[in-house]
Amino acid sequence: MHNFLRKVRASAKANPKKIVFPEGEEPRILEATETIINQGFANPILIGDPRKMKSRAKKQNLKIDWGKVKIINPKTSKLTEKYTEAFAEARKGKGLTKAKARKILKSKEGINYFGTMMVHTDDADGMVSGTTFSTANTIRPALQIIKTEEQFHTVSGIFFMVLEKRLLLFADAAITIAPESHDLVDIAEDTVKTAKAFGVDPRVAFLSFSTKGSANHPRVDRVRQAVKMFKHEYPDVICDGEMQVDAALVPKVAEKKCPSSPIQGNANILVFPNLEAANISYKLVERLAGAKAIGPLLQGLRKPVNDLSRGCSAKDIVSVTAFTCCQAQGTCEYCVS
Repeated sequence: MHNFLRKVRASAKANPKKIVFPEGEEPRILEATETIINQGFANPILIGDPRKMKSRAKKQNLKIDWGKVKIINPKTSKLTEKYTEAFAEARKGKGLTKAKARKILKSKEGINYFGTMMVHTDDADGMVSGTTFSTANTIRPALQIIKTEEQFHTVSGIFFMVLEKRLLLFADAAITIAPESHDLVDIAEDTVKTAKAFGVDPRVAFLSFSTKGSANHPRVDRVRQAVKMFKHEYPDVICDGEMQVDAALVPKVAEKKCPSSPIQGNANILVFPNLEAANISYKLVERLAGAKAIGPLLQGLRKPVNDLSRGCSAKDIVSVTAFTCCQAQGTCEYCVS
């Protein structure tokens, strides 16, 4: 599976994209920037005070080639006025004035808005943030400004779980707390698209505490309805549910619990019934099974904006950046080939 990660970085390097990091003064971002530049798969844009960045990088003994980094300080940059007008225009229906927009963009909490405006105006191809912000604070600007590909479409967050001999996609592990049936369909639809873009042949399992009618409950009914809707809309995609996770992942268990299932214990996309289950599961698999958890990568937005776990490492940031570049390209070319 490590070969998969190499392919992602190779694809990103073939067509490097401009990725903005609103938390440019954060030590982990600076450490990741050094690696990104050395490997040459993205053109980083750091937001913040250049003096603080360079001082902290020096203390960390980092050898960043600053000639390959674009640094923007919202407090002094001429771009602030450009983004003020574009921001106010994008939110005029919500009563946002230029004065309020300017104040937000120059505030400490407004750096995610500033980064989002860079993506919105095509000054950047994608954004990676979240080392010091909650998921809500990271993605709110994107939901307000960049918006979804389709009206009323559910935005979701997935993790690529890279194990030694297996690659799994967990969804939704970041956004929707209690998805309804139609939300689960949107989540599955976007995860299938993401899987295909990264060269993964999708096999979708809709998870529950019940396998094919072994239990009855309104929560199980919600998953069953989602499976029915998804199969109707996407008859060519291999999928099944409702099922327990062991039936989705272990062939011998699937033989006993759901012998007629088309998945046969070989699912690679797990659609969780709620955020609690997904978030807990990805962290358990990451911490106890030693999986490499890459994400959350956001799906359903018109342009790539990705969140980071506040507990992420510099290596995690590097990985998410490579995936963000591939999203901006439209596909992971080397993964698909």
